[in-house]
Parts: sequence; structure tokens; C-alpha cells
Amino acid sequence: MTSVVLVTEELAQPAIDLLAEDFEVRRADGADRPALLDALPSADAVIIRSATRLDVEALSAATRLRVVARAGVGLDNVDVPAATARGVLVVNAPTSNIVSAAEQAVALLLAVSRHTAAASATLRAGTWRRSAFTGVEVHGKTVGVVGLGRIGVLFAQRMAAFGVRLIAYDPYVQPARAAQLGVHLVSLDDLLRESDFISVHLPRTPETLGLIGEKELAVVKPGVRIVNAARGGLVDERALADAIAEGRVAGAGLDVFETEPITESPLFAFDNVVVTPHLGASTVEAQDKAGLAVARSVRLALRGEFVPDAVNVRAGGAVDEDVRPLLPLAERLGRVFTALAGGVAARMTVEVHGAVVQHDVSVLELAAMKGLFAPVVEEAVTYVNAPHVAADRGVEVSLSTSEGEETTLITVRGAMPDGGTLEVGGAYAGSPKLVSVDGFELDLTPEGVVLLFRYRDRPGVVGTIGTTLGRAGVNIAAMQVARRRAGGEALMALTVDSPVATDLLAEVAAEIGSTRAAVVDLRAD
Repeated sequence: MTSVVLVTEELAQPAIDLLAEDFEVRRADGADRPALLDALPSADAVIIRSATRLDVEALSAATRLRVVARAGVGLDNVDVPAATARGVLVVNAPTSNIVSAAEQAVALLLAVSRHTAAASATLRAGTWRRSAFTGVEVHGKTVGVVGLGRIGVLFAQRMAAFGVRLIAYDPYVQPARAAQLGVHLVSLDDLLRESDFISVHLPRTPETLGLIGEKELAVVKPGVRIVNAARGGLVDERALADAIAEGRVAGAGLDVFETEPITESPLFAFDNVVVTPHLGASTVEAQDKAGLAVARSVRLALRGEFVPDAVNVRAGGAVDEDVRPLLPLAERLGRVFTALAGGVAARMTVEVHGAVVQHDVSVLELAAMKGLFAPVVEEAVTYVNAPHVAADRGVEVSLSTSEGEETTLITVRGAMPDGGTLEVGGAYAGSPKLVSVDGFELDLTPEGVVLLFRYRDRPGVVGTIGTTLGRAGVNIAAMQVARRRAGGEALMALTVDSPVATDLLAEVAAEIGSTRAAVVDLRAD
């Protein structure tokens, strides 16, 4: 059955076209609550902006829902914990507007420095007041950047072209990283005292709310101009108005406000304040990027693949480029483990060894869990609900890491309810490999349909397997045999070109006296 994507607000046409290639796209008015609730039960995915509210009631109505996508950055209108509890992925487009937002901050800074808005208004009103609007040059001034995240960095890079001195406050950035950007890290107090221009680029959190308030504005360099195109409330608007009235602050440019929408503010009384109605992401390019980003995320989510922009995945949305290629390998190792185990382990450990552990590799635990449970549970297993699936089945899963050389080794090890153990290992050095099963060394690409047999090493086994599979019309693409000693226990791993039914697997296992046999279909990964 074709998956249904419900679009509840305006979305760029290229994004609609991309979704329509694989899914049925339906529309509903997200601001019309009854219409939204009527449309949600048939939706596998829903794409929203800011006018659609997806709370517990809405999520409960969406019984098929697998992914919520916000074509933008904020998620204030989505009950993320409720979505997570239902195994619903929540994604947004965190980088879609970063260039537009940085450019808006630059535009506000320049407009404030040259009285652009006030001069335009007086000229349109029929008055030529050239001498009343003498501004200041940006060149040679000190620009303080509060927050060196992605937008803060883009803003700093653009301001560098004006020949300014760049300083920044961000306790989560290493000085060496800032130095690479040509930015000198300072304390917030030093930034306030030294800056001719201050631009704020922080998220709104309990820690950042009111970060620049009455106390901070009392110590700023006289004549400073302040820009906030990040989030409302980071700069105390009442305190800023007082500082401007007293002449301590020479002007301000604001694109965001503590309460939005807003049409009245003491700041609106000043000619040296430039205000815009939250236009940071309001460019054609940003809207197109947001739509396409969430459309791609929805496609990945409905295919059961990892979604880099997921906000409610335990490992976090952003996955390092060195980690991302390991996701399919970890998931396939989980699938191989489950196939060999023939059941669910009591305890599982996902071990990651190599230089990659310098990054956050916790998502590999999720990938392995997804592989472990996907073949054995009825519900769709995702990166969001995999921990819940494990907990519901009483399976303890943990992650361990150790540093090593460039080649990454991943081992999925489990303790079975009967007291036995099983482990499956993989390696990645440019391509994924299945390298071990219960201590037997292999070098097999884990793709397609994989057959695994454990048996007593003796002549004729390879021929028997080939003959039996051949009679059934199954072609062998690759085969490897591992053994610890001649005549002892051996492991054979094969990849074949077509599916192998359970009865055929059992026939082959009986022919060779296999003590453990498994078929793993990796074609859908």
C-alpha cells in the first residue's frame, strides 16, 4: 500500500514533486482543527510549518503516523515527547535558513549603522533630511558575536570582509577553532565592553533567556549597536529600550521578539531602531531548502533509513560524516545476530573499536538495535522506537567503545537466555565487511541474501551445499569457509542471488549435519 504524506501548510513545489514520486500526497488545512483531525488517521507522514499544532490529541488520532516533519527550524508546535513515546520520528530542517538568517543579521547591522529605515521613511514622507542621518562606518570597528554556532560563524565570515576586528563569546567553542575562523574568544563581559557592534546568535533556552539584560547593558561600550536576528527574549527588550533612551546604546536591529506576533513595543518609538517581523528565514531559497530537506527526510523515514535531521533520536540529529557510513554495517550485524540466535538475547553489547570513537558513535547502538528487532517484531522498528522495543522485551542493550587504528570494528555480542553467548563482528575500511561469527574469521560483504552454516569440517560439504542449492535454482555469488583446525567445527558463509525459503535452508542443513543454520535477507536495508 502506498504511504500517504499529509501536507498541512504551504510547501515548495519541488518538495511536493519529490514526494509525489514515491508517495500519495494529500493536503489539509493545519489551522482548521477538525479538518486536521479528520485527515490524520490515514497519514504515514505529516509535513507542517508553524500554524499546525500536533499535540497529544492530534498524535493519538494519527494511528499510522511514522514521521512528523517541520519545514523550518522551530518545533514549539509539536509535542516531541508524545511523538517519541509513540515511535514517531520528528524531523526539521535545521540548516535550511542559516545563510538567510546570517544575511539578515548583516542587513540589520548595516541598516542600523546608516539609519537606512528612518532615512527612507522621511524621504517617502516628502522630507529631504540628509544631515540628520549621519551614520558610522563598520570598517575598523570591533564586532562582537554572541554564539559561534553555524549561523554565528556565517555571520562572522561575512563581517570579516568589512575589515572588522571579530571577537566572540561562546563557552562551548575551543579557542583553536575560533582562531581558525579569525575570531578571538573573550568573556561576555569583555565582549560587552569592547564591541562597537554586537550580534546575537544563540538558541532560546532557560540559560540564554535574558542573557543581555539591564545589568549587561549597563557595562556596554557607549555607542554600541545591537542586533538580534536569532530568537526573541535573548535581549531584554524593555532594558534595551531604556538603554537607547539614555543614549548608552546608539541603535538596534531586531528581527525577533519575546512575544510574536507583535505590533506594539517601546522600541518602535526610536528612529535608530530597525525592526522586521521575523524575516530571517523569509527568502525563496530558504523556503525551498526547508521544503526539500524535510521531503528527503520523509523519504528516508518511510523507507526505514536513518534520518540525519531527526530531533528525537537518542544519539542526536547530527551524525558525523565518519560515522554515517557505519550505520548500515551496524544494522546488518544486528540482523545477522538475530538470524543466528533464532531468538532475542537477554543482554546485548554493541562494541565499537577504532579511530571513529573520537566522534559520537552512540547512533551505532541504535542501528544495531534496529537490525536486531526488525526481523522479529510486527511493528516497524525505527531509530526512535528501537530503545522502547528493547525495553518492552526486557533486553538490556549497552554500548562500549575503545580507540584504535583507522579501520573500524563493530561487534554485536549477546548473552542468550540459555546461558550461551553469540557474537558477530564487522569491519569498515572504505567498505563494510562481515569479519567474524563466534570467533570464526571471515571476509564477506554483507549484502543480498546471506546463508550461514556451522558444521563438522569434512570432505564433500561444499559440493553438497552447491548441489542442493543448484537443484532449487539458487545461484551462489560468493562463498567462504572458516575453521579453527582440520576436522573440527567449521563455519560456511555464502551470498546467493535469490531468496532462500525456510524449508530449503532446513534441507541444506540436514544434508550437511549443520548444528546452526541461518538465512539473512539484507536486500531491503
